[in-house]
Amino acid sequence: MSQEFLPARRRILTAAASSAALGASAGYIGSAFAQPKDFKIGFFIALSGPASLFGPTQRACADLAAEKINKAGGIMGRPVRLIFTDAGGPPAETAKSAVRLMLEDKVDLFIGSHDSATREANIATIKGKTPYIYSPVYEGGECSPNVYCLGETPPQQAQPGVEFLAKEKNAKTFFLIGDDYVWPHKSNEQIKKYVAQYGAKVVGEEYVPFGAPNKFEEAVTRIKGIKPDAVIATLVGADNVNFNRTFAGFGLDKTIARLSMLLEENTLMGVGAENSANLYSCMGFYANSPSEVTKAFKAEYMAKYGAKAPQLATIGADCYSALNLAKAMFDKAGSSDVKKLTAASEGLTFDTASARVTMHGRQVDKDMYLASCKGTEFEVFKTIKAVKSGTACRA
Repeated sequence: MSQEFLPARRRILTAAASSAALGASAGYIGSAFAQPKDFKIGFFIALSGPASLFGPTQRACADLAAEKINKAGGIMGRPVRLIFTDAGGPPAETAKSAVRLMLEDKVDLFIGSHDSATREANIATIKGKTPYIYSPVYEGGECSPNVYCLGETPPQQAQPGVEFLAKEKNAKTFFLIGDDYVWPHKSNEQIKKYVAQYGAKVVGEEYVPFGAPNKFEEAVTRIKGIKPDAVIATLVGADNVNFNRTFAGFGLDKTIARLSMLLEENTLMGVGAENSANLYSCMGFYANSPSEVTKAFKAEYMAKYGAKAPQLATIGADCYSALNLAKAMFDKAGSSDVKKLTAASEGLTFDTASARVTMHGRQVDKDMYLASCKGTEFEVFKTIKAVKSGTACRA
């Protein structure tokens, strides 16, 4: 491994260590001595693989939400117990864990903050028998029975981003690069439509193996030769870090704008201030966004964890939001029955980490924020209110 990539690796290793420390301090949540009355949640987060840098904040945000819910009486009057399970490996391995959680632990609910390939594997395994809340940014269109989605979709995220690049950065040509799995492929199908909508064209499209030790020299060399006006990246975690470091190392950050579809605080720290020029993001949550709800959430988070708090970011904040949805939905339904839960979810209003939102068609419309990177900080320069998810599942 070359020296220029070592800082990002150290951050990932530090993140994994922080996650383990949080696990040791989580108290009775996740304890092996839980009583049968506990409301058990199988919680899939990234503890390994390229997305493991999200693990510490995922765990911390989930623990914060569970603690608050338990102080408020739990879910349906039962104390919440979180059973954290790694979703950073192959999807088939995570699906095996889902079977164990269903048969042995008899969980009442699954929550997943992980990639879309793992979501598809889990859904095929669970078959709607246990409710499943999927919380992170995703490609949209998920309407499997008993599945509820919170994450940003391409109409919420990519459409405003492409519009900004086309109108404000005068981008006429786009290059698309992503990890080789569900989310990038399906998102880019929609991104290409947005690019055409603004009179521009896609001049290159490339996918790399997800989680491989990518350094991106060959891909960036091709981008340098094509000279697009803008690059849109659907890369995750360490892949996103390495691509952006290589991109800037080739000097392309001076002339080509980049929009990353999963660029949050942990990833940006890995990218580094020296590599973040002309880099943009569009998300529903930033730790420094102007939302008063976010400010209150951040204050609670820092009050609980203090100076040792893992970096707050949208992948993590989504876990907090998912637990709030779980409490609101189950308490309203008063049951784990699929039909009652589905009915309870329609028009359900609940608090996320960034706003009070309403669920329609098992998806969430949300405020979106366009941000530019200033060193290792995000500067929100545009707020777009109540952007529709573009997906509405039938009851």
